[in-house]
Amino acid sequence: MSFEPTPLSDGEYHAKSQAVLASVEARVDQLLQDDVIDIDSNRTGGLLELSFPNGSKIIINTQPPLHEIWLAARSGGYHYKYSDGRWLDTRSGQEFFASLTGCATEQGGRQVSFSS
Repeated sequence: MSFEPTPLSDGEYHAKSQAVLASVEARVDQLLQDDVIDIDSNRTGGLLELSFPNGSKIIINTQPPLHEIWLAARSGGYHYKYSDGRWLDTRSGQEFFASLTGCATEQGGRQVSFSS
């Protein structure tokens, strides 16, 4: 890991990770409303499942004991830690929403974008 994670209390982690899930859900709703792509979202606690028209899925899962957010997509599994206002991949350093944009575009077969 080439960056230093920002220390978070459990409360801070919870607030920040839940904000990520809420942001993704709001963007999925907007994409559906704007008739860009039909992504179905299903949230259960700290787990958000995005289902694409081709049957593929992206799973976003909070990991409270580790203070991480995990992303599982066709291209692989990714772990993100909070650092200086952004969630960064513990291996590549790529920002969470940039990764999600790439995975969703690949799996959805059309350009979609996510941001914080």
